[in-house]
Amino acid sequence: MNLRDLKYIIAVADTHHFGKAAERCFVSQPTLSGQIKKLEEELGVAIFERTNRSVEVTPVGEAILQYARQIIEQADAIQQLAQAHQDPLAGALRVGAIPTLSPYLMPLILLPLKKQHPRMQLVLSEELTDVLLGRLRNHEIDVALLATPVEEPDLDALPLFDEPFWVAYPREHAFYEKEKITRRDLDKENLLLLAEGHCLAKQAMDVCHLKERQVQGDMADLRAASLETLIQLVSAGFGITLIPALAMQGSWTTGSGVVAQPLTWPDASRRISLVYRHSFPRQAALQALADIIVANLPNTVKPLAKNKSIRKKASMKK
Repeated sequence: MNLRDLKYIIAVADTHHFGKAAERCFVSQPTLSGQIKKLEEELGVAIFERTNRSVEVTPVGEAILQYARQIIEQADAIQQLAQAHQDPLAGALRVGAIPTLSPYLMPLILLPLKKQHPRMQLVLSEELTDVLLGRLRNHEIDVALLATPVEEPDLDALPLFDEPFWVAYPREHAFYEKEKITRRDLDKENLLLLAEGHCLAKQAMDVCHLKERQVQGDMADLRAASLETLIQLVSAGFGITLIPALAMQGSWTTGSGVVAQPLTWPDASRRISLVYRHSFPRQAALQALADIIVANLPNTVKPLAKNKSIRKKASMKK
């Protein structure tokens, strides 16, 4: 058994396909399949159940894979620690972000990060919250930018900023004449939400004090997969929606026929945090990313500067 074999079984488990796993590992399929078969023979158990249509992990394989992922992370940690001794900020940092944040935050930080830390390479991925948390637990990413509280023993969250919500509505809407929009005003409107799985949908419902989605009426079946789709629905007159402040920098703000106005009550915002594993060794890289984010935020959000220290949080736990 060696690290290469463990990487092979992890790739097959992730892709459920020997051919795709071989491509991911940059080897031929016969080579990968042969090594996995040798590993199964060595261990005396079947890690995968193979059929003509699918590849599934066996129960004992699931247990083996948990250890395999931990071993690979520890091996990576050895390399990263050695690299960090030479330059703590050099190398790839795998960052995941939710879709309602990534397109608006990343353009703000990529150039400053490259300028201040040219040897750091961000490897970006964009997924829903549950997917990112799963990838973080499985050591497939190093850190996640999330907008929901995380209470898991192996994960920590560093608050970065509070992002207010704006209400978006068609230009001809009655809100256009109102200087201040209240929660009671929103109660009377068709609130358009993202599809299930997007944390923004739940946050919008919380802001509007809605206990459940609208289940009746013309708008009940409308579920958008992205903020851009929501804006198009608002522009077409199907209702109103809530937009996070950073998204106010999007191209939709000109020529869409949609007007946006900030909500002024105290709880009309969401908190963006940097979520990472306690065991991740490159604390300096995480701190550098957090510092760059906080330093390059627009004035439409509230930085949480006094809390932005990963090193202090880590030292308090010892």
